Amino acid sequence: MSHFSRIKTRMVERQHLLAALRDLGHTPEEGDVKARGFFGDKARVEIKVPTKSGYDIGFRRTDSGYEVVADWWGVKGLKQKDFLQQLQQRYAYHAARAKLEEQGFSLVSEEQEGGRIRLVLRRMA
Repeated sequence: MSHFSRIKTRMVERQHLLAALRDLGHTPEEGDVKARGFFGDKARVEIKVPTKSGYDIGFRRTDSGYEVVADWWGVKGLKQKDFLQQLQQRYAYHAARAKLEEQGFSLVSEEQEGGRIRLVLRRMA
């Protein structure tokens, strides 16, 4: 019996997802990979994050964005809610910076305080 759960996200850009995972200290594997779960079950994913427990966190592309595929019962050392919150924050950071830089803004400063990130950007006229 499979214990994999699927969680929809609003993350749509692969490069921002990969950057966010790396920011959090993970080493994502890309391609036609499989996430490991309970009793050797595997789920086909496009991005896999190995964990110390031997279970993986996977990401599969859907029509609306990436979904997280994992057997959270066996993922040790990472709480699902905390992992997703941190990942979404880092994803939003990379997406916002890329969009603003595309519009001609440059990063002036960046501050982190109490779980918040404050960016100061400038655009030359």
